[in-house]
Amino acid sequence: MAAPCAPAGRRAAPDRPPPGPARAKAARAVGAEVSRDAAVPLSSIWSDVDPVAAFASGYAEARAKFLATARARELAVESHEHPAARGPSGEALAVDVAVLGPPQASAALLLTSAAHGVEGFCGSGCQIALLADDAFAERARRAGVAVVFVHALNPWGFAHVARTTEDNVDLNRNFRDFGRAAPNDDYLAIHDFVLPAAWPPPPEQEARMAAHLARHGPGALQAALTTGQGDRPDGLFYAGRGPTWSHRVLRNVLQRHGAARQRLGWIDFHTGLGPCGHGEKIYAGPDDAATLGRTRAWWGADVTSIYDGSSTSARVTGMLFQAALEECPRATYAGIALEYGTRPMPEVLQALRARAWLHAHPEASDVQRDEILRLTREAFHVDAPAWKGMVVGQARAAALQALCGLAGGER
Repeated sequence: MAAPCAPAGRRAAPDRPPPGPARAKAARAVGAEVSRDAAVPLSSIWSDVDPVAAFASGYAEARAKFLATARARELAVESHEHPAARGPSGEALAVDVAVLGPPQASAALLLTSAAHGVEGFCGSGCQIALLADDAFAERARRAGVAVVFVHALNPWGFAHVARTTEDNVDLNRNFRDFGRAAPNDDYLAIHDFVLPAAWPPPPEQEARMAAHLARHGPGALQAALTTGQGDRPDGLFYAGRGPTWSHRVLRNVLQRHGAARQRLGWIDFHTGLGPCGHGEKIYAGPDDAATLGRTRAWWGADVTSIYDGSSTSARVTGMLFQAALEECPRATYAGIALEYGTRPMPEVLQALRARAWLHAHPEASDVQRDEILRLTREAFHVDAPAWKGMVVGQARAAALQALCGLAGGER
């Protein structure tokens, strides 16, 4: 097994002035700046939040931390409890929503985690760190932006260390027109050897995958797998044949907290693609030049896009942003998926295959089950202090950029 990209051990000293007069002077200097876009004074950018402390060992602990952090801010929490599904120990599963900043603001920033279940280890940590951050809360207040934290959009996947929902649906492929077929012949051609009947896969199945890679290349395999498919409910990246419970909850949250806004920004936290620890800002919106331009104006020219081939992600369908366009049609919109790298793609793919096999084989032994869950978690979360610091720092930077963009109005 490859070593984590960031070694554990003594944490590096933060790159900021030490406590005392020097730090106070620096803070005053930063606070005196004025954002050209938002036209509001900026408070200190320094944060005393320990990023490592914001992370959790599982869904139940993550939810407890999120709720406790919201209570400490004296925020009301709106909980959408799953009517049927439960966690591994029988615990309740819920999507929890807290709003920081002026609730009736004309602009809102949506921060969502765990659309892909197991990726919530990272997304939840980023949300909790931001929610605990006094300087960030002050920036939101000054900008006049309501920050809507949607914690654990797919709580079943988070709790059961799966990327999919309880229905084996990829939630970020589920926002599509169910009245139209979603054929993916390229996926059907590889399904049998991508998801073999036995695990570990028999040598002949691995030979077929190797031959496919040699003939078509990794890009073609990624596109065939990840675009989304509606024919094999047991398969990978299954789009579903109707809205999932999480799908319906997200639409409800958008109706309640987004529909009346004039401006809406969205950061959706993900993991599993790209260099370890790097957060790729992937445009999350329609194939529209104006919206892409606005998104790059807010978050920078390094925002990538599935439409022009600049992203590590293949072009996919049925993504979450479609709900924002439909439920909040009056809002000027910009959004990104902040995608953090974890491990090399072959390891991530192997974990996806193994977890899909486990979902289809509940009779698997405890030993095999535990090993597959371990592989899955490690593929989408790096349990090292340096990696956690990297992802929280980039999440904070992206959230601050969004506040400036939202406060600046239409561009």
